[in-house]
Amino acid sequence: MRLTINDIAKKANVSKSTVSRVLNNSGYVNKETREKIEKVIKENAYYPSAQARSLSKRESNTIGVIIPEADNSFFGEVLRGISEIADENGMTLIFCDTNNNVIKEKRALDMIIMQRVKGLIFTPVNDHSNDEVEQKLKQKLRALNIPTVLLDRGIENSEWDGVFFENYKSAYKATEILINEGHKKIGVITGDLNLKIGRDRYRGFLDALKDYNIPALKKYIYIGNFSVEKAYQVSKQFLEDNDLPDALLTSNNRTTLGLLKALNEKNVLPGKDIAVIGIDNIEVLDILGYKISCVARDTVEMGRLAMRLLLERFENPKKERENCIMPFKINLKGSEKKL
Repeated sequence: MRLTINDIAKKANVSKSTVSRVLNNSGYVNKETREKIEKVIKENAYYPSAQARSLSKRESNTIGVIIPEADNSFFGEVLRGISEIADENGMTLIFCDTNNNVIKEKRALDMIIMQRVKGLIFTPVNDHSNDEVEQKLKQKLRALNIPTVLLDRGIENSEWDGVFFENYKSAYKATEILINEGHKKIGVITGDLNLKIGRDRYRGFLDALKDYNIPALKKYIYIGNFSVEKAYQVSKQFLEDNDLPDALLTSNNRTTLGLLKALNEKNVLPGKDIAVIGIDNIEVLDILGYKISCVARDTVEMGRLAMRLLLERFENPKKERENCIMPFKINLKGSEKKL
């Protein structure tokens, strides 16, 4: 039977509070009493649970992580980076997937409150541009009263640290590459335009066309939502209409996958029949022989950065809010061309 603090106190003939002070190394206990308690602990192989110690000391080494898409390779790589730094610092992770659902997001935040975590890394379901929804989320985060780092998706007028991506610049540069290849009919499969990251990438696409005097043809603007399914549907439609653009920008890894699924069904080859460049690298495509050009980011490093920001906030709670912007790198593999 597992020994309790009460059992230790009885065996050492001291009070429970004295045992607690020894276990937590807090408060004065004379040398003789301390040695007596430590002897009982050693003889009975007593180890206090981490949860009990965190409750008694009002602290924890547990970090909450809330993301919207557990099955998205982007978030899988981000989690790898978070876990790497957490492990190095003796931290434990509690992970929640909201599946892009506001109700699940609320439940996840409620669970985080009950778990008494030390800090939170959080990707909101959306950018909460609706004032009422935004205020409720902010109230919920403030109620946590713990260091919080926003990841990939921000909150308007945020008061929390964050790690984000150069969404506008990455889309602008990708479109510019297609323009410099000589393509004139350039299309896009957008991301979710209800999200700021989706709007920023779309705006980068449009501004690049405008700056180079290339018309943004409505028929080549396909509205997606960052999912494989939606990208596949819109791609199937323009392939069936037999009116392909010369080149196409895809707005994230899943959008690229949806496009490729549709192109493969019609035997349309990227880099030959249509030029394609995407935002985000998809490592598995290289393994399968699909050389899809992209503007990529170090997703694992985004996770590391988020965890490091959290650790810095633990050490210095009053430091100024910090936003880290992850730069992109160009990775051309040939699909930006059309033969």
